[in-house]
Amino acid sequence: MEDLIAQNSTYTDESMRTLEWNVHIRRRPGMYIGKLGDGTHPEDGIYVLLKEVIDNSIDEYAMGYGKTIEVNIDSRKAEVRDHGRGIPLNSLVKASSEMNTGAKYDTINYKKSVGLNGVGLKAVNALSEMFRITSVRDGLCKEAVFSKGNLIEEKEITETTEPNGTKTEFIPDESLFNNYQYKEEYIEQLIKNYVYLNCGLTIIFNGKKYTSRNGLSDLLNDYMTNEPLYPIIHLKGEDIEIALTHVNQYGEEYYSFVNGQNTTQGGTHLSAFKEVAARTVKEYFNKNFEYSDIRAGLVAAISLKVVEPVFESQTKTRLGSKDMWENGPSIAKYVGDFVKKELDDYLHMHLETANLMLQKIQESEKERKAIAGVTKLARERAKKVSLNNKKLRDCRLHLNESKNDELKEETSIFITEGNSASGSITTCRDVNTQAVFSLRGKPLNSYGLTKKVVYENEEFNLLQAALNIEDGIEGLRYNKIIIATDADVDGMHIRLLLITFFLQFFPDLIKKGHVYILQTPLFRVRNFQKSTKNAKTIYCYTEEERSKAIEELKPNPEITRFKGLGEISAEEFKHFIGKDMRLDRVTLRKNDAVKELLEFYMGKNTMERQNFIINNLVIEEDRVNEQQ
Repeated sequence: MEDLIAQNSTYTDESMRTLEWNVHIRRRPGMYIGKLGDGTHPEDGIYVLLKEVIDNSIDEYAMGYGKTIEVNIDSRKAEVRDHGRGIPLNSLVKASSEMNTGAKYDTINYKKSVGLNGVGLKAVNALSEMFRITSVRDGLCKEAVFSKGNLIEEKEITETTEPNGTKTEFIPDESLFNNYQYKEEYIEQLIKNYVYLNCGLTIIFNGKKYTSRNGLSDLLNDYMTNEPLYPIIHLKGEDIEIALTHVNQYGEEYYSFVNGQNTTQGGTHLSAFKEVAARTVKEYFNKNFEYSDIRAGLVAAISLKVVEPVFESQTKTRLGSKDMWENGPSIAKYVGDFVKKELDDYLHMHLETANLMLQKIQESEKERKAIAGVTKLARERAKKVSLNNKKLRDCRLHLNESKNDELKEETSIFITEGNSASGSITTCRDVNTQAVFSLRGKPLNSYGLTKKVVYENEEFNLLQAALNIEDGIEGLRYNKIIIATDADVDGMHIRLLLITFFLQFFPDLIKKGHVYILQTPLFRVRNFQKSTKNAKTIYCYTEEERSKAIEELKPNPEITRFKGLGEISAEEFKHFIGKDMRLDRVTLRKNDAVKELLEFYMGKNTMERQNFIINNLVIEEDRVNEQQ
């Protein structure tokens, strides 16, 4: 077959093609913005486009121009207006549409910028169905309008009374970002990070002001879901800022940034911080603590400014740079020297804080030693149990031990109840990237228990081993953990028990956006008139969708109510776990009052919960009767 293809194909000078810049971006968007997505995940492409535009405004602020940035988002259109110097008017079109054109190659002016290659704005242009950019400089204004990277209109320079700055408006191309929708909570987090990293900057998002006086200290206070055990330690240098404290929770929690970019996957700067911070604390107390005990419950943020940073992908989620600047110190040494001196000095000057830190470390050490024997046995048990045959049906990516980080971003694991549901999913899943873990019965209610239960309970022990999170989520084998339970009372209970388990022992899995709920249809509405070419099946996730489907499929449609995942055939199930599967991300924020919620819903206050259910059931019945 290959010989036949070779004979019929031509490879001549006429075969060679040069793609226009915008055509190349549109054909290979993943090279520039990562995944496309529809806005349901904070790293989806529409947020990357918005960030690329805001980054340019942040660079202007960093250079001392423009203390306010206005961001307005409606259902489809995004608009960013800064008050910087404005793009030079005669270069406006080039800066928006010619690759590798910009002012950031001069490291004197932009030595610590995120985007140094002039690509970001062009990617926004090429991937938008409408892109309008306006620049104001010293009383003069120029505007250009594009569609999918093609210049539609270039207006003449006119006089204006508007203040200096650049306004960028764009509508992402819906043919690429299918049925996309902006989520305000993701944009708000993006904007908060900007102001935390740029004290004195004000960003107005849809009329609401965001600003910060205390930088990373404000960031930790905002993002922590537990109260700090001692005042936040806040350390600042010329090109580095660090904030840290301990809280009563399992696991470690980090927020890392390079030149304002949120490096969600960490990198050389975060690795250096974690290593040296633990060593410095160990040496300060002069005790033989294990690093895991020192870092248990640690919440920290680090921001570093690097000359011409090198990231491991265009989306800049992991720092790959080894050195701070050309012929300068390594990042590991720069971060290490700063942490060693400043953290050690701080602990010597704040003895009360040091004592509170010591208490937390000793508590972690005590608990670890108490379950050391159980842990060893659990590890051996997990190795003996054939996960691949009994509990875990792994994906080929991991079975082949692939090192491809981009493919790992696509991996997911479905946690199912019972053999019937896991069997359906296993049969129709994408075997390359989707794994299935089958629960046996209802998980234990882990609320109020210590981590000892993770190793003593067979289901939890094997689930932890399958996810590879015993030593932290850096070893997490799957990007998405998808809870797939029936849409009934038992399924909801199992869902709550699993979320309780993650909140109790691995909260960073939820905070980092790895845990999801699979939404499966409640109804199937179909028209069985075989003689009709338009006969079709509609899957409905709500009562409202069912009503619309009945209207659409008149007359006499057949309606099926799915009681469990096991009732859905594998052939049908493939429609619900493919590219367009519906996922609800489990989120965790400070104002969620998680401790109180878990205590009420998962604690031992059975009568209080029962009365709450009865009272609210009566209220709901009254409301329904009034409507009728």
